[in-house]
Amino acid sequence: MKNYLNFETNIKDLEAELENLKDPYNKGGLSEVNTSKISKLQEEIDEKLKNIYSNLDPWQKTMVARHEDRPKSKYFIDNIFSDFIPLSGDRYYGEDKSVITGFAKFKNLSVLVIGQQKGDSLETRIERNFGMMKPEGYRKSVRLMKLADKFNLPIILFIDTPGAYPGVGAEERGQAEAIAKSIECCMELKVPTISIIIGEGGSGGAIALASSSKVLMLENAIYSVISPEGCASILWRDPKKTLEAATAMKLSSKDLLDLNIIDEIIEEPAGGAHRDKEKILKNVKVSIEKSLIEFVDLNRDEILEKRKNKFLSIGRTKGLYTSGKNKDKLTLQTNTLYKLAQKVRINKNKYILIFFLLSFLVVLGLFI
Repeated sequence: MKNYLNFETNIKDLEAELENLKDPYNKGGLSEVNTSKISKLQEEIDEKLKNIYSNLDPWQKTMVARHEDRPKSKYFIDNIFSDFIPLSGDRYYGEDKSVITGFAKFKNLSVLVIGQQKGDSLETRIERNFGMMKPEGYRKSVRLMKLADKFNLPIILFIDTPGAYPGVGAEERGQAEAIAKSIECCMELKVPTISIIIGEGGSGGAIALASSSKVLMLENAIYSVISPEGCASILWRDPKKTLEAATAMKLSSKDLLDLNIIDEIIEEPAGGAHRDKEKILKNVKVSIEKSLIEFVDLNRDEILEKRKNKFLSIGRTKGLYTSGKNKDKLTLQTNTLYKLAQKVRINKNKYILIFFLLSFLVVLGLFI
């Protein structure tokens, strides 16, 4: 049974009519398939899907990103990679089923694969905690990322989580520290890391694994510091103002590409990734291959430097400093007057002493 969003009512009616035409024996008085009408109706559905999905507002994109039929990490891992060997446990506390990890082959290249998994049914969603990782999940990921770095293996990460698990037990076991360590590990790796946001990229739960050399994003995915509902509750004290919040946060792939937060948008089929999983699978596979090729001629230190400069340059192009040769370096562009003022501020006590000495000499000279 297909699941429809609230702005897809017309599509739902047309597809119901299409199903009846394809199976005429369920309707009294019909005994043959009307192929011409089926083709015409299919064209109408395709056209409506194209029009609707080319004009989605940020909140509608959020609903598409959360669609329960949307392909999950496990689907991509099972169909893109071969010889996948799952690995479990953080060697401190236990196993976190909200994240799938293991080594695999991508076109005969050995890689580490990490995927946040929400689950496909109510039972598996509960089992996998709706993709919300606990400290042991992040520590397991860090353990395996360091192992991949040791053996010089690229890392592919699939991001799909509403955020890190906010439970008391997770906080007691050091949730914030685990996320911080995961971000630190991602930034220190000297192997190519490619993160693909396939659904929700929520809060620190996502950025803990998305601090990568390349950050790719499906067209209708979202990536934000907080959910639109959470933002609306904080700013407007009204969780219903989700559209205003989603618009203000610029969480869509197009907005994030304009801000240089992500590196590439992976095109989805008309109607979302869940309507043509084979096509989105092919698009993701092509993007991964293209991204890996970029690092073929780089050594380990150059890979690290490229990732560092990528994150240092975020916000530089549309901030106070729109030009300059060193925009990828952690330096502040200043003029001579500003530098002089900073020098005076730093050596304030020294200049005060010189001023009093000069004043004393001037007064003494008057009396002499």
